[in-house]
Amino acid sequence: MKRALVSVSDKKGLAPFIKKLVANDFEIISTGGTKKFLDEAGIKTIAVEDVTGFPEILDGRVKTLNPLIHGALLGRREVPAHVETMKKMHIEPIDLVCVNLYPFKQTIEKSDVKLADAIENIDIGGPSMLRSASKNYQDVTVVTDPKDYSVIAQEIAEKGATTLQTRAKLAAKAFRHTAAYDALIAQYLSKRTGVEAPEELTLTYNLEDTMRYGENSHQKAWFYRDALPSKYALSSAEQLHGKKLSYNNIKDADAALRIAREFDEPTVVALKHMNPCGIGRASSLETAWDLAYQADPISIFGGVIVLNRKVDVATAQKMHQLFLEIIIAPAFEEEAFAILAKKKNLRLLQLDFASKNERPQKEVVSVLGGLLVQEQDVLHEEPKKWEIVTKVKPTAEQLSTLLFAWKAVKHTKSNAIVVANSKRTLGIGAGQPNRIDSTKIAIKKAGSAIDDEAVLASDAFFPMDDCVEYAAEHGIKAIVQPGGSIRDKDSIAMADKFGITMLTTGIRHFRH
Repeated sequence: MKRALVSVSDKKGLAPFIKKLVANDFEIISTGGTKKFLDEAGIKTIAVEDVTGFPEILDGRVKTLNPLIHGALLGRREVPAHVETMKKMHIEPIDLVCVNLYPFKQTIEKSDVKLADAIENIDIGGPSMLRSASKNYQDVTVVTDPKDYSVIAQEIAEKGATTLQTRAKLAAKAFRHTAAYDALIAQYLSKRTGVEAPEELTLTYNLEDTMRYGENSHQKAWFYRDALPSKYALSSAEQLHGKKLSYNNIKDADAALRIAREFDEPTVVALKHMNPCGIGRASSLETAWDLAYQADPISIFGGVIVLNRKVDVATAQKMHQLFLEIIIAPAFEEEAFAILAKKKNLRLLQLDFASKNERPQKEVVSVLGGLLVQEQDVLHEEPKKWEIVTKVKPTAEQLSTLLFAWKAVKHTKSNAIVVANSKRTLGIGAGQPNRIDSTKIAIKKAGSAIDDEAVLASDAFFPMDDCVEYAAEHGIKAIVQPGGSIRDKDSIAMADKFGITMLTTGIRHFRH
């Protein structure tokens, strides 16, 4: 008879699969809880200790780490010397291994997990068996995923065994599985021990979706979910309605969520092509929407909208009048949802905004030949630490508006300039190779909306005084910028010439 070794923590679909193996002349070796589960299902099993002649020890930490198990997995059936050794050592070959691992991930996801519990859920014997079986896939079938049960059972029933091609694919899958498992353990222990820059970076993600295409229609693309995703992340959002998200949708939605995270008052963020086109804040969501729309009623068309309050009917009715790609909010009133869902392609997503201040994951960006890794730019802004560098001092109202503009420019592609008043962005200049062009774009977009309370924020210092001069000539009364240029004195002198108040933060917010 053929032999299968079965030891799983996830027992979903297990009994029907094992019954099919038994029907095809497999005898079953099993361990602990899995053996008990199969016995109760009426499936005859052999205990591992009856194969090894050695009992489980150390509270179950050692049970399958034995030559009679690993020899049965690693022995090459086509090598006479291996066959002779196995006969001499009374090692009976194992033809199939069905193993999934201790629930380490589920354990560390618990908010109150203790280190000792995490350590006890690090599987040793399971990965060892999977690796042994996978190395010898010429002879051994390795099964890690319940989703594969039916295909494997059908192949065995029809052909008497799995094909070499199937075994090779399953072996590769098993190595991916153990690699991801070990990567998660490495991440957890590295974090626990305060390692910021490991000499070897181990990351693991799970395939969430295969995209129709990538950034352009000729590019293939896939969306992978962090193995331990943040609650405030697009991968944790629930899509309630609309078409599947595209590659560009996901990037834009992520950028919009990063902006919305900055604000506590009712706020609406409108985003297009990775840049905000309007941010409005008010005492009510409807008014915040009106302000975000007024900021750029042209660019908002086909945009991504993030609202940090439950969507009400009045706001939904106004949004329904436009073509929008995505709307993300903490919740939707029933009638508001019904209004928006009339557009079958409009993507409506619900997300836990209560978790927006949780510690974010590091950013990982691919470059040719490697990765760049950095912390997210979630610096808590402290206007009290900003330096007033001009003769004119800011009013309390101006300081509040400057902070609003500063938060907006932080999420605009460099070179970035944002013109804003206390309620909304007025004009945004983004992604230009020089700062004066971004300034001109922002002020042109703001146009006649520039009033006595309009301010300007720059994500990095002014290399010359031309931006300050241009802003002053168009009605700007207050500016915030990082400072640090060798020509800071020129910009300060220009601000003093026009009676502008200028503050430097000492911190820049490049976003490439």
